[in-house]
Amino acid sequence: MDSSRRVGEGILLETTDGFLYGFIEDPGAVSLATGDRLLVESKGGPKRLVLFSPSRLPLAVTERLLRAGASVVEGSRFTELVRGLGLGEYLGIEPRPERSGGERRLLPSAKVLDEIVSRARNWLDWGVPALALRFYRQANDLKPAFAPARVGIASSLLALGLIPEAEAAYREVLSTDPKSVDARLGLAAAKGVAGDTAGELEAYRAMLAEEPDRLTVRAHLVAALASHHRWAELRPEVETLLRRVPEDPRLRLLRSFALEHTESAREASAERAKARELGLTPEAERAICRELGLPIPALPKSPSASRPPPETPPPTVRPPRRAKPTRPRPRVRAATASPRPRTKSRSRKAQ
Repeated sequence: MDSSRRVGEGILLETTDGFLYGFIEDPGAVSLATGDRLLVESKGGPKRLVLFSPSRLPLAVTERLLRAGASVVEGSRFTELVRGLGLGEYLGIEPRPERSGGERRLLPSAKVLDEIVSRARNWLDWGVPALALRFYRQANDLKPAFAPARVGIASSLLALGLIPEAEAAYREVLSTDPKSVDARLGLAAAKGVAGDTAGELEAYRAMLAEEPDRLTVRAHLVAALASHHRWAELRPEVETLLRRVPEDPRLRLLRSFALEHTESAREASAERAKARELGLTPEAERAICRELGLPIPALPKSPSASRPPPETPPPTVRPPRRAKPTRPRPRVRAATASPRPRTKSRSRKAQ
């Protein structure tokens, strides 16, 4: 370790391998300015910044850090890390109950090595290669020349974007084990990341020429062809895979892309419908399209929105009402009219 120091949000620890680790004690105090400052302070560049937080950081901060290539370990992942390191009791986290039955019985040293490698794989799968690298290196120190740890170190370096270091690590593995499939696949992927597409595809095809039934190698070839939009080459490769795993919805979707770009639109539509029948969700379809740089399909409308509005009955035409006959209004004598003159008449008594 080079140095550790306390800042307003927690503790910063810089290690000799160029990583800057930030342990956040008060996630509420972290702002966008904090994230920018940490990115500037990481001497090896933003890809070597790893931030830890027991609870979720503000979403805007997390997104900015991830876009800059940093790693963020927060919430449940932080809890899992603490458990894995055996520090749960210090943070008040209950220990996880031990699994009974079916667990492999290993010697203490082998069990520790297996746990470290498993932990490293999890972090690499979760997209935190900086932590995976440290665990793989720890496993390699525990058992030098341990092949899974050495390949894991190279894969973590590749995920961090350190291409020359990753290629050197893969070649070191191949120097002692020339037939290592994982190292050969990793070296081919490193060529692709470095921009050598032809070298990457040639490496995959050379491995398939040696053993055509290697599904993992063919899957890497299919992924590379799809990412480079080489649809005519992709179509026979993905169809070969589908003969082995016809129920894979993602392969069905890739085949629909290849069909669509090789003038088979009707068949492509049927293949995409088949992928959806096999369980491909709209969100997964959109994620694959986004990853491949293809037009993102619109989300399907809800049933209520797609249902046509109820038909309104035509307005009823009522016959016009018959007009009632109007009586002539009685003449009203005007109040200003002159009174009618009275005539003098004698009464019968007078007579």
